[in-house]
Amino acid sequence: MAPSFADRPSKKLYLFDVDETLTPARRVSLTVFQFFANPFRVRCIVQLVSPEMLSVLREMRKRAVIGVVGGSDFTKISEQLSPPGTSVLDEFDYVFAENGLTAYKLGEPLPSQSFIKFLGEERYKTLVNFILHYIADLDIPIKRGTFVEFRNGMINVTPLGRNATIQERLDFEAYDKVHGIRQAFVKVLREKFADYGLTFSIGGQISFDVFPNGWDKRFCLQHVVDEGFEEIHFFGDKTYQGGNDYEIYNDPRTIGHSVKNPPHTLELLKEMFNL
Repeated sequence: MAPSFADRPSKKLYLFDVDETLTPARRVSLTVFQFFANPFRVRCIVQLVSPEMLSVLREMRKRAVIGVVGGSDFTKISEQLSPPGTSVLDEFDYVFAENGLTAYKLGEPLPSQSFIKFLGEERYKTLVNFILHYIADLDIPIKRGTFVEFRNGMINVTPLGRNATIQERLDFEAYDKVHGIRQAFVKVLREKFADYGLTFSIGGQISFDVFPNGWDKRFCLQHVVDEGFEEIHFFGDKTYQGGNDYEIYNDPRTIGHSVKNPPHTLELLKEMFNL
Protein backbone atom coordinates (compact mmCIF):
# COMPACT_ATOMS: atom_id res chain seq x y z
CA MET A 1 0.00 0.00 0.00
CA ALA A 2 1.30 3.44 -0.91
CA PRO A 3 1.25 6.09 1.82
CA SER A 4 -1.45 8.74 1.67
CA PHE A 5 -0.73 11.94 -0.23
CA ALA A 6 -0.07 13.84 2.99
CA ASP A 7 2.58 11.34 4.12
CA ARG A 8 4.73 11.60 1.00
CA PRO A 9 7.80 13.85 1.18
CA SER A 10 7.11 15.55 -2.16
CA LYS A 11 3.86 17.44 -2.77
CA LYS A 12 4.25 17.05 -6.52
CA LEU A 13 2.24 15.05 -9.04
CA TYR A 14 3.88 13.13 -11.90
CA LEU A 15 1.60 12.20 -14.81
CA PHE A 16 2.61 9.83 -17.60
CA ASP A 17 1.40 9.07 -21.10
CA VAL A 18 1.25 5.31 -21.85
CA ASP A 19 2.38 4.32 -25.37
CA GLU A 20 6.09 4.98 -26.01
CA THR A 21 6.37 6.66 -22.60
CA LEU A 22 5.79 3.87 -20.06
CA THR A 23 5.37 0.97 -22.49
CA PRO A 24 6.09 0.23 -26.15
CA ALA A 25 3.19 1.21 -28.39
CA ARG A 26 0.42 -1.36 -28.70
CA ARG A 27 0.97 -3.72 -31.62
CA VAL A 28 -1.40 -5.98 -33.50
CA SER A 29 -0.43 -9.39 -34.81
CA LEU A 30 -2.99 -11.27 -36.87
CA THR A 31 -2.97 -15.03 -37.28
CA VAL A 32 -5.41 -16.71 -39.67
CA PHE A 33 -6.90 -20.02 -38.54
CA GLN A 34 -9.09 -22.34 -40.59
CA PHE A 35 -12.26 -23.31 -38.77
CA PHE A 36 -14.53 -25.42 -40.96
CA ALA A 37 -14.86 -23.36 -44.17
CA ASN A 38 -14.37 -19.93 -42.63
CA PRO A 39 -11.03 -18.36 -41.67
CA PHE A 40 -10.86 -16.12 -38.63
CA ARG A 41 -8.23 -13.96 -37.02
CA VAL A 42 -6.93 -13.61 -33.48
CA ARG A 43 -5.30 -10.38 -32.33
CA CYS A 44 -2.35 -10.32 -29.92
CA ILE A 45 -2.06 -6.68 -28.93
CA VAL A 46 -0.59 -6.14 -25.46
CA GLN A 47 2.84 -4.61 -24.77
CA LEU A 48 3.35 -4.85 -21.01
CA VAL A 49 5.17 -2.33 -18.86
CA SER A 50 8.66 -3.60 -18.06
CA PRO A 51 9.59 -4.84 -14.56
CA GLU A 52 12.28 -2.14 -14.39
CA MET A 53 9.78 0.63 -15.19
CA LEU A 54 7.35 -0.73 -12.62
CA SER A 55 10.09 -0.87 -10.00
CA VAL A 56 11.10 2.76 -10.63
CA LEU A 57 7.49 3.93 -10.49
CA ARG A 58 6.97 2.14 -7.18
CA GLU A 59 10.02 3.85 -5.73
CA MET A 60 8.75 7.20 -7.00
CA ARG A 61 5.38 6.60 -5.40
CA LYS A 62 6.98 6.37 -1.97
CA ARG A 63 8.03 9.99 -2.37
CA ALA A 64 5.45 11.64 -4.65
CA VAL A 65 2.02 11.16 -6.26
CA ILE A 66 1.95 9.45 -9.66
CA GLY A 67 -0.72 9.02 -12.31
CA VAL A 68 -1.21 7.80 -15.85
CA VAL A 69 -3.23 9.50 -18.60
CA GLY A 70 -3.93 7.80 -21.92
CA GLY A 71 -6.28 8.16 -24.85
CA SER A 72 -7.20 4.47 -24.80
CA ASP A 73 -10.06 3.07 -22.75
CA PHE A 74 -9.53 1.70 -19.26
CA THR A 75 -9.38 -1.93 -20.40
CA LYS A 76 -6.49 -1.30 -22.79
CA ILE A 77 -4.55 0.83 -20.31
CA SER A 78 -5.08 -1.82 -17.66
CA GLU A 79 -3.79 -4.54 -19.99
CA GLN A 80 -0.55 -2.66 -20.62
CA LEU A 81 0.10 -1.50 -17.06
CA SER A 82 -1.10 -4.55 -15.11
CA PRO A 83 1.42 -7.41 -15.32
CA PRO A 84 0.20 -10.74 -13.86
CA GLY A 85 -0.64 -10.39 -10.19
CA THR A 86 -0.96 -6.58 -10.29
CA SER A 87 -3.64 -3.97 -10.99
CA VAL A 88 -3.16 -0.57 -12.59
CA LEU A 89 -5.45 0.86 -9.89
CA ASP A 90 -3.01 -0.36 -7.25
CA GLU A 91 0.11 0.83 -9.06
CA PHE A 92 -0.96 4.45 -9.68
CA ASP A 93 -2.64 7.05 -7.50
CA TYR A 94 -4.52 8.41 -10.51
CA VAL A 95 -5.63 6.49 -13.60
CA PHE A 96 -7.07 8.64 -16.38
CA ALA A 97 -8.41 6.61 -19.31
CA GLU A 98 -9.68 8.35 -22.45
CA ASN A 99 -7.87 11.52 -21.38
CA GLY A 100 -9.60 11.51 -18.01
CA LEU A 101 -13.19 10.97 -19.11
CA THR A 102 -12.94 7.73 -17.17
CA ALA A 103 -10.97 8.51 -14.02
CA TYR A 104 -9.88 6.87 -10.77
CA LYS A 105 -8.26 8.25 -7.63
CA LEU A 106 -6.74 5.73 -5.23
CA GLY A 107 -8.81 3.01 -6.89
CA GLU A 108 -12.13 4.84 -6.58
CA PRO A 109 -14.02 6.09 -9.69
CA LEU A 110 -14.39 9.81 -10.34
CA PRO A 111 -17.23 11.44 -12.40
CA SER A 112 -17.17 10.42 -16.10
CA GLN A 113 -18.22 12.05 -19.38
CA SER A 114 -19.50 10.80 -22.77
CA PHE A 115 -18.60 11.84 -26.33
CA ILE A 116 -21.92 10.69 -27.80
CA LYS A 117 -23.90 12.80 -25.34
CA PHE A 118 -21.86 15.84 -26.28
CA LEU A 119 -22.24 15.41 -30.04
CA GLY A 120 -25.66 13.76 -30.41
CA GLU A 121 -26.56 10.78 -32.60
CA GLU A 122 -27.36 12.71 -35.78
CA ARG A 123 -24.16 14.74 -35.80
CA TYR A 124 -22.16 11.66 -34.88
CA LYS A 125 -23.66 9.70 -37.76
CA THR A 126 -22.90 12.51 -40.22
CA LEU A 127 -19.29 12.64 -39.04
CA VAL A 128 -18.71 8.87 -39.22
CA ASN A 129 -20.39 8.56 -42.62
CA PHE A 130 -18.06 11.24 -44.01
CA ILE A 131 -15.00 9.52 -42.50
CA LEU A 132 -15.91 6.14 -43.97
CA HIS A 133 -16.58 7.65 -47.41
CA TYR A 134 -13.23 9.44 -47.27
CA ILE A 135 -11.40 6.21 -46.38
CA ALA A 136 -13.26 4.33 -49.13
CA ASP A 137 -11.92 6.82 -51.68
CA LEU A 138 -8.44 6.94 -50.17
CA ASP A 139 -5.73 5.41 -52.35
CA ILE A 140 -3.16 3.83 -50.03
CA PRO A 141 -1.18 0.59 -50.56
CA ILE A 142 -3.35 -1.61 -48.33
CA LYS A 143 -6.46 -1.46 -46.14
CA ARG A 144 -7.51 -3.90 -43.46
CA GLY A 145 -10.41 -3.52 -41.02
CA THR A 146 -11.87 -1.50 -38.12
CA PHE A 147 -11.37 2.00 -39.48
CA VAL A 148 -13.42 3.80 -36.80
CA GLU A 149 -13.23 2.71 -33.17
CA PHE A 150 -15.86 4.23 -30.87
CA ARG A 151 -14.79 4.99 -27.33
CA ASN A 152 -16.56 6.65 -24.44
CA GLY A 153 -14.91 10.02 -24.92
CA MET A 154 -13.75 10.01 -28.54
CA ILE A 155 -13.45 8.10 -31.77
CA ASN A 156 -10.17 6.74 -33.09
CA VAL A 157 -9.79 6.83 -36.89
CA THR A 158 -7.35 4.55 -38.70
CA PRO A 159 -7.03 4.91 -42.51
CA LEU A 160 -5.11 1.63 -42.62
CA GLY A 161 -7.47 -0.23 -40.26
CA ARG A 162 -6.66 -1.39 -36.74
CA ASN A 163 -6.58 -5.06 -37.83
CA ALA A 164 -3.26 -4.57 -39.61
CA THR A 165 -0.25 -6.70 -38.70
CA ILE A 166 2.83 -5.33 -36.99
CA GLN A 167 4.71 -5.11 -40.27
CA GLU A 168 1.76 -3.49 -42.03
CA ARG A 169 1.62 -0.85 -39.29
CA LEU A 170 5.32 -0.14 -39.62
CA ASP A 171 4.99 0.09 -43.40
CA PHE A 172 2.06 2.50 -43.12
CA GLU A 173 3.88 4.63 -40.55
CA ALA A 174 6.79 5.03 -42.98
CA TYR A 175 4.40 5.68 -45.89
CA ASP A 176 2.47 8.27 -43.86
CA LYS A 177 5.65 10.16 -42.99
CA VAL A 178 6.31 10.62 -46.70
CA HIS A 179 2.77 11.18 -48.00
CA GLY A 180 1.09 12.86 -45.00
CA ILE A 181 -2.08 10.76 -45.22
CA ARG A 182 -3.26 11.49 -41.69
CA GLN A 183 -2.35 15.17 -41.81
CA ALA A 184 -4.34 15.66 -45.03
CA PHE A 185 -7.28 13.69 -43.60
CA VAL A 186 -7.33 15.79 -40.44
CA LYS A 187 -7.11 19.03 -42.45
CA VAL A 188 -10.24 18.07 -44.44
CA LEU A 189 -12.15 17.13 -41.28
CA ARG A 190 -11.24 20.39 -39.53
CA GLU A 191 -12.63 22.36 -42.46
CA LYS A 192 -15.71 20.20 -43.03
CA PHE A 193 -16.76 20.03 -39.38
CA ALA A 194 -15.51 23.41 -38.16
CA ASP A 195 -18.80 24.06 -36.36
CA TYR A 196 -18.77 20.77 -34.41
CA GLY A 197 -16.40 21.95 -31.67
CA LEU A 198 -14.02 19.03 -32.22
CA THR A 199 -10.28 18.50 -31.96
CA PHE A 200 -8.48 16.15 -34.36
CA SER A 201 -5.23 14.88 -32.85
CA ILE A 202 -2.69 12.60 -34.54
CA GLY A 203 -1.17 9.96 -32.25
CA GLY A 204 0.47 6.55 -32.40
CA GLN A 205 1.62 4.88 -35.62
CA ILE A 206 -1.51 4.65 -37.74
CA SER A 207 -4.41 6.66 -36.33
CA PHE A 208 -5.78 9.97 -35.07
CA ASP A 209 -8.29 10.81 -32.34
CA VAL A 210 -11.44 12.93 -32.60
CA PHE A 211 -12.87 14.49 -29.43
CA PRO A 212 -14.59 17.68 -28.21
CA ASN A 213 -12.41 20.76 -27.83
CA GLY A 214 -10.75 20.71 -24.44
CA TRP A 215 -11.20 16.96 -24.10
CA ASP A 216 -7.55 16.29 -24.88
CA LYS A 217 -5.25 15.14 -22.07
CA ARG A 218 -5.74 18.47 -20.32
CA PHE A 219 -9.19 17.17 -19.37
CA CYS A 220 -7.64 15.08 -16.60
CA LEU A 221 -6.26 18.18 -14.87
CA GLN A 222 -9.71 19.17 -13.63
CA HIS A 223 -9.51 16.16 -11.31
CA VAL A 224 -6.22 17.25 -9.71
CA VAL A 225 -6.01 21.07 -9.74
CA ASP A 226 -7.74 21.41 -6.37
CA GLU A 227 -5.46 18.92 -4.62
CA GLY A 228 -2.89 21.58 -3.81
CA PHE A 229 0.08 20.03 -5.59
CA GLU A 230 3.16 22.26 -5.68
CA GLU A 231 3.92 21.12 -9.22
CA ILE A 232 2.33 18.87 -11.84
CA HIS A 233 4.82 17.17 -14.17
CA PHE A 234 3.82 15.46 -17.41
CA PHE A 235 5.87 12.98 -19.46
CA GLY A 236 4.90 12.16 -23.05
CA ASP A 237 6.34 11.35 -26.46
CA LYS A 238 3.85 13.07 -28.82
CA THR A 239 4.56 16.56 -27.53
CA TYR A 240 4.91 18.24 -30.93
CA GLN A 241 2.08 20.35 -32.37
CA GLY A 242 -0.60 17.99 -33.66
CA GLY A 243 0.51 15.20 -31.34
CA ASN A 244 -1.84 13.96 -28.66
CA ASP A 245 0.46 15.07 -25.80
CA TYR A 246 0.96 18.59 -27.13
CA GLU A 247 -1.80 20.40 -25.22
CA ILE A 248 -1.06 19.05 -21.74
CA TYR A 249 2.70 19.30 -22.32
CA ASN A 250 2.33 23.02 -23.06
CA ASP A 251 -0.36 23.76 -20.48
CA PRO A 252 0.79 26.46 -17.99
CA ARG A 253 -0.38 24.24 -15.13
CA THR A 254 2.14 21.53 -15.99
CA ILE A 255 5.89 21.13 -16.32
CA GLY A 256 6.38 19.13 -19.51
CA HIS A 257 9.01 16.48 -20.22
CA SER A 258 9.30 15.20 -23.79
CA VAL A 259 10.56 11.61 -24.08
CA LYS A 260 11.52 9.43 -27.03
CA ASN A 261 10.58 6.00 -25.61
CA PRO A 262 10.33 4.07 -22.31
CA PRO A 263 14.13 3.76 -21.87
CA HIS A 264 14.38 7.54 -22.16
CA THR A 265 11.62 7.92 -19.54
CA LEU A 266 13.54 5.60 -17.21
CA GLU A 267 16.71 7.61 -17.72
CA LEU A 268 14.97 10.88 -16.78
CA LEU A 269 13.22 9.41 -13.74
CA LYS A 270 16.38 7.82 -12.37
CA GLU A 271 18.16 11.14 -12.70
CA MET A 272 15.32 13.16 -11.18
CA PHE A 273 14.85 10.83 -8.19
CA ASN A 274 18.45 9.68 -7.83
CA LEU A 275 17.45 6.03 -8.29
